[in-house]
Amino acid sequence: MPLSEHEQRMLEQMERALYAEDPKFATALEGNGLRTYTRRRVYQAVAGFLVGIALLMAGMVAQQIWVSVVGFLVMLGCAVLAVTGWRKAPKPGEQPAGLVRRPVRPKRSVMDRIEQRWQRRRDEQQGH
Repeated sequence: MPLSEHEQRMLEQMERALYAEDPKFATALEGNGLRTYTRRRVYQAVAGFLVGIALLMAGMVAQQIWVSVVGFLVMLGCAVLAVTGWRKAPKPGEQPAGLVRRPVRPKRSVMDRIEQRWQRRRDEQQGH
Protein backbone atom coordinates (compact mmCIF):
# COMPACT_ATOMS: atom_id res chain seq x y z
CA MET A 1 0.00 0.00 0.00
CA PRO A 2 1.53 3.35 -1.00
CA LEU A 3 2.04 6.09 1.57
CA SER A 4 -0.20 9.12 1.58
CA GLU A 5 1.28 12.50 0.69
CA HIS A 6 1.30 13.51 4.35
CA GLU A 7 3.11 10.30 5.34
CA GLN A 8 5.65 10.78 2.55
CA ARG A 9 6.34 14.35 3.72
CA MET A 10 6.74 13.14 7.30
CA LEU A 11 9.12 10.40 6.16
CA GLU A 12 11.18 12.87 4.16
CA GLN A 13 11.36 15.22 7.14
CA MET A 14 12.54 12.38 9.38
CA GLU A 15 15.18 11.42 6.81
CA ARG A 16 16.44 14.98 6.57
CA ALA A 17 16.57 15.18 10.36
CA LEU A 18 18.50 11.91 10.47
CA TYR A 19 21.03 13.21 7.94
CA ALA A 20 21.35 16.47 9.86
CA GLU A 21 21.70 14.81 13.28
CA ASP A 22 23.93 11.86 12.36
CA PRO A 23 25.09 11.75 8.71
CA LYS A 24 27.48 8.86 9.40
CA PHE A 25 24.67 6.63 10.67
CA ALA A 26 22.34 7.66 7.83
CA THR A 27 25.04 6.83 5.27
CA ALA A 28 25.56 3.44 6.92
CA LEU A 29 21.88 2.64 6.35
CA GLU A 30 22.18 3.21 2.62
CA GLY A 31 23.19 0.88 -0.15
CA ASN A 32 25.34 -2.14 0.60
CA GLY A 33 24.59 -2.32 4.32
CA LEU A 34 20.85 -2.48 3.75
CA ARG A 35 21.22 -4.80 0.78
CA THR A 36 23.43 -7.16 2.81
CA TYR A 37 20.94 -7.12 5.68
CA THR A 38 17.98 -7.99 3.45
CA ARG A 39 19.97 -10.66 1.62
CA ARG A 40 20.96 -12.24 4.94
CA ARG A 41 17.33 -12.11 6.07
CA VAL A 42 16.20 -13.92 2.91
CA TYR A 43 18.91 -16.60 3.37
CA GLN A 44 17.83 -17.12 6.98
CA ALA A 45 14.21 -17.44 5.88
CA VAL A 46 15.16 -20.05 3.26
CA ALA A 47 17.11 -22.02 5.88
CA GLY A 48 14.11 -21.82 8.22
CA PHE A 49 11.85 -23.00 5.42
CA LEU A 50 14.06 -26.06 4.97
CA VAL A 51 13.89 -26.73 8.73
CA GLY A 52 10.10 -26.48 8.46
CA ILE A 53 10.09 -29.07 5.67
CA ALA A 54 12.22 -31.37 7.83
CA LEU A 55 9.82 -30.95 10.76
CA LEU A 56 6.84 -31.60 8.50
CA MET A 57 8.39 -34.80 7.16
CA ALA A 58 9.56 -35.94 10.61
CA GLY A 59 6.07 -35.44 11.98
CA MET A 60 4.58 -37.51 9.18
CA VAL A 61 7.11 -40.32 9.62
CA ALA A 62 6.68 -40.38 13.41
CA GLN A 63 2.90 -39.96 13.00
CA GLN A 64 2.96 -36.93 15.28
CA ILE A 65 0.48 -34.45 13.82
CA TRP A 66 1.57 -31.57 16.07
CA VAL A 67 5.16 -31.78 14.79
CA SER A 68 3.88 -31.61 11.23
CA VAL A 69 1.70 -28.61 12.07
CA VAL A 70 4.64 -26.82 13.69
CA GLY A 71 6.75 -27.58 10.61
CA PHE A 72 4.06 -26.18 8.34
CA LEU A 73 3.77 -23.00 10.43
CA VAL A 74 7.56 -22.55 10.36
CA MET A 75 7.51 -22.98 6.58
CA LEU A 76 4.69 -20.47 6.21
CA GLY A 77 6.35 -17.86 8.43
CA CYS A 78 9.70 -18.23 6.69
CA ALA A 79 8.10 -18.00 3.26
CA VAL A 80 6.46 -14.70 4.25
CA LEU A 81 9.78 -13.37 5.59
CA ALA A 82 11.63 -14.41 2.42
CA VAL A 83 9.08 -12.80 0.10
CA THR A 84 8.87 -9.53 2.04
CA GLY A 85 12.66 -9.38 2.36
CA TRP A 86 13.10 -10.07 -1.33
CA ARG A 87 10.66 -7.32 -2.32
CA LYS A 88 12.28 -4.75 -0.03
CA ALA A 89 15.83 -5.51 -1.13
CA PRO A 90 17.26 -2.70 -3.28
CA LYS A 91 18.69 -3.69 -6.63
CA PRO A 92 22.46 -3.40 -7.09
CA GLY A 93 23.36 0.22 -7.82
CA GLU A 94 19.89 1.39 -6.81
CA GLN A 95 19.21 3.85 -4.02
CA PRO A 96 17.08 2.29 -1.23
CA ALA A 97 13.47 3.44 -1.31
CA GLY A 98 12.97 6.59 0.68
CA LEU A 99 16.60 7.28 1.58
CA VAL A 100 17.67 9.99 -0.82
CA ARG A 101 20.71 12.16 -0.24
CA ARG A 102 19.83 15.76 0.31
CA PRO A 103 22.08 18.70 1.06
CA VAL A 104 22.50 19.16 4.79
CA ARG A 105 21.40 22.59 5.89
CA PRO A 106 21.51 23.98 9.40
CA LYS A 107 18.06 23.48 10.89
CA ARG A 108 16.26 23.68 14.14
CA SER A 109 16.48 20.70 16.43
CA VAL A 110 14.17 17.75 15.93
CA MET A 111 12.32 18.51 19.16
CA ASP A 112 11.62 22.10 18.05
CA ARG A 113 10.10 20.87 14.80
CA ILE A 114 8.01 18.23 16.58
CA GLU A 115 6.72 20.82 19.06
CA GLN A 116 5.87 23.17 16.20
CA ARG A 117 3.92 20.44 14.36
CA TRP A 118 2.12 19.47 17.55
CA GLN A 119 1.09 23.08 18.15
CA ARG A 120 -0.06 23.45 14.53
CA ARG A 121 -2.25 20.32 14.83
CA ARG A 122 -3.78 21.56 18.06
CA ASP A 123 -4.54 24.92 16.45
CA GLU A 124 -6.11 23.20 13.42
CA GLN A 125 -8.28 20.95 15.61
CA GLN A 126 -9.46 23.89 17.71
CA GLY A 127 -10.32 25.83 14.56
CA HIS A 128 -12.68 23.09 13.25
